[in-house]
Amino acid sequence: MFAISHLNLPAVDVSQWRLQVRGLVERALTLDLMQLRRYPPAVLESVHHCAGNPLDPTQPSREAANATWSGVWLRDILDDAGVLPGAEFVWADGLDHGVFAGVAVSYYRKDLPRSRIGHDVMLATGLNGLPLPIEHGAPVRLVVPGFYGTNSVKWLWRITLASERAEGLFTTRLYNDPLPDGGSRPVWAMAPSSLIVSPEPFAKVRGPVRVEGWAWSDPPVAALALSADGGATWTSAEVAVRARREWQRWSVLWHPSRRGRHTLQCRATDAAGETQPCAGARNAMHAVAVDVIET
Repeated sequence: MFAISHLNLPAVDVSQWRLQVRGLVERALTLDLMQLRRYPPAVLESVHHCAGNPLDPTQPSREAANATWSGVWLRDILDDAGVLPGAEFVWADGLDHGVFAGVAVSYYRKDLPRSRIGHDVMLATGLNGLPLPIEHGAPVRLVVPGFYGTNSVKWLWRITLASERAEGLFTTRLYNDPLPDGGSRPVWAMAPSSLIVSPEPFAKVRGPVRVEGWAWSDPPVAALALSADGGATWTSAEVAVRARREWQRWSVLWHPSRRGRHTLQCRATDAAGETQPCAGARNAMHAVAVDVIET
């Protein structure tokens, strides 16, 4: 499991750690770790994908993993706080601080639509059956499955219910993609992505070749295609049905027509009809070069 942070790794005294719930709520809450663990337990397996460098969002991001998170559902805590009318966004603050892109940051802040909370957003205290490690946000991190990892705030200490988006370096200044009409949209939901994991780069193979990998998106991935001729032709792959929020295995038998170097490309399309671009985006298609020694 990869670990990436924008700011410094904070020193957290677990005995002094508290989670604050503030803003447009009927009752402000302050919870220590023991109080948090009294809520009904939650477990979720989901794909976790880094959105990449916010200073260069045209570069593809390949940092992705499938993880099992354990903790409690955020919705249960907000039910106790009593969300007031007009609360359209949830702000999440982490304890990490420092300088990013020349800007001093007192704490890491992200936001997400309140409508997203009703599903499977978690406050995680465990990762893959073990206590959450400090580099992954211990004692508590937010986990927003289906959203890029930048939204799953580590070292969480405060949640605020608000009527508007949060103003900040990582909310409205960075992590906003331009739209054709001149506007922008937040980097929240994961766009369709896929990886080739077999064969390995520059492997020597004999045809026919079983090509396999993983695919994921915020909606389920509905189709996966493989090309070995620069996108001139595509072959459909078998894609496993998604279980909850996990990534999906795909597989296709490729019949090379000649010996020599070939570049394999995979392209995912999700259930909403969005397809991976060839280049120039964080979810640009993955390519692997292989050498066919026998057809």
